Amino acid sequence: MDFMKLPAGPLTLQNLKVPDCLIGGTGDLSSISLNIRDGKISDQPGQVVDMQGAMVFPAFVDMHVHLDKGHIWPRAANPDGSFEGALATVGADRQAHWSAEDVSARMDFALRCAYAHGTRAVRTHLDSIAPQDDISWPVFKALRAAWQGRIDLQAACLVGCDAVTAEGPFVHTADLVAEAGGVLGMVAYPVPDIEDRVRLFFELAAARGLAADFHVDETLDPSSETLRVVAQTVLETGFDAPVTVGHLCSLSAQEPRRAADTMDLVARAGLNVVSLPMCNLYLQDRQSGTPRGRGITQVHEMKARGINLSFASDNTRDPFYAYGDLDMIEVMREATRIGHLDHSDTDWTHAFTTNPAKACGFAAPSLAPGAPADLVICRARGWTELFARPQSDRIVLRDGVQIDRRLPDYAELDHLMRTP
Repeated sequence: MDFMKLPAGPLTLQNLKVPDCLIGGTGDLSSISLNIRDGKISDQPGQVVDMQGAMVFPAFVDMHVHLDKGHIWPRAANPDGSFEGALATVGADRQAHWSAEDVSARMDFALRCAYAHGTRAVRTHLDSIAPQDDISWPVFKALRAAWQGRIDLQAACLVGCDAVTAEGPFVHTADLVAEAGGVLGMVAYPVPDIEDRVRLFFELAAARGLAADFHVDETLDPSSETLRVVAQTVLETGFDAPVTVGHLCSLSAQEPRRAADTMDLVARAGLNVVSLPMCNLYLQDRQSGTPRGRGITQVHEMKARGINLSFASDNTRDPFYAYGDLDMIEVMREATRIGHLDHSDTDWTHAFTTNPAKACGFAAPSLAPGAPADLVICRARGWTELFARPQSDRIVLRDGVQIDRRLPDYAELDHLMRTP
């Protein structure tokens, strides 16, 4: 239940706390009042409500998720918690169960969770190995239309780099992506001809006017350096559409000077980076004993270079991550703990709001008059209160209206989890 029921009509929400970076400041938290009228932030006052120091954020942007994989854990659990176990289990489940009806039901369920938690924009990756691409992309287009006005939805195709060839199924996939107004995506890993495949990938993207989104180096093997290949290819070819790279785990295991040189390349190439700390913590360095590596990439060092850095949810209740609910406050909390964002810069909030919007081309979040009154308000009065509890009583406003935040019941998916 929300910690407060706001009255209807024009409002003045007094005594709110906001991260100073969201209103152009350089401090930590500032006290503000927000006027809400006709669904927008306004300069005209309304009925006064004392918010008693509650923290406010613009609605969140979750720029790297896998809606099509979500919530299959009850029928497709990772047998050992490993990355290899996740790949094999998802592959088998996709072949056995991913009909249009199955994918649509699970994607819609996940979007309802994200909406209830206060997310307004999502980029999802879609497994697009044939024939799944002809199943999942029409489902995505239908859901994008159904969710219009509640969640802005983008999609990127997802195939391994081995599938990227000049002739073959990936060309058809690229055409599907272009027809849907999507983003061309692939997983980059160190195959012998990775440079040629990345260059061909960019040629296919450029010919169709598509942005690019890569999974790169999702391993703690320091010899995995496909991030360098992507950055160098962008610099060599002059590819000028937005390029996003996600995971980058191997950077944290590399010799410091080599990692620094790679990050300099990323900065020069203008790549957007998204870190997925919860999934990486779950999968990376899993062994028979106690793990020693956190899996998170070098977020502080990239931020210091001016790289546009974001955090996102990644997987939810599937073999790549057994938990999660597309809750960006959870992502913020866990990123702070895993990446030691506390005792650091005071503007990390951008990495969950402004930065992912910029990377994906979503409308920029704003608290200025004229902006949509899409807000997440938490009872917490400061960071330690915010991160100490899950903020399950938060208020979410969309177009100035307090939404019903009841989460869907997992039992809705039970009929999909029954396997022969």
